Amino acid sequence: MTPSFHAVVQIDHQEARVLQFDAEHVHASRVKAHRHLTHQHKSAVRTEHEFFAEVCDALEGITEVLVAGGHTAVADFERYAHKHRPALAKHLVGHELVDHPTEPQLVALARQWFLKHDRMTGVPTPT
Repeated sequence: MTPSFHAVVQIDHQEARVLQFDAEHVHASRVKAHRHLTHQHKSAVRTEHEFFAEVCDALEGITEVLVAGGHTAVADFERYAHKHRPALAKHLVGHELVDHPTEPQLVALARQWFLKHDRMTGVPTPT
């Protein structure tokens, strides 16, 4: 699917759901965090930068992205994007704190959010 004008990414520290949508269609994809076993600590350690980089790659070409999730995950992802992917960070237009909505609930939230956002910025929502 070619990138849509709008997308919502629901992110936590284990996975991200990327939902690209237009007025009629929704395309969903998932990015899972990698875990590496470290011999020194004998524990699984998140490689957060690799994970956030893959999420950023999944968002390339999308004009406006709403980031949703828990406070820490959203803040960590936005901080990473601003520091390491400033071109993409310009497309992160807002964030919403959510628990674990279903895909239809997340798309409905995003559509409503973008409708208000686009009205406030004077940008017509593409159909």
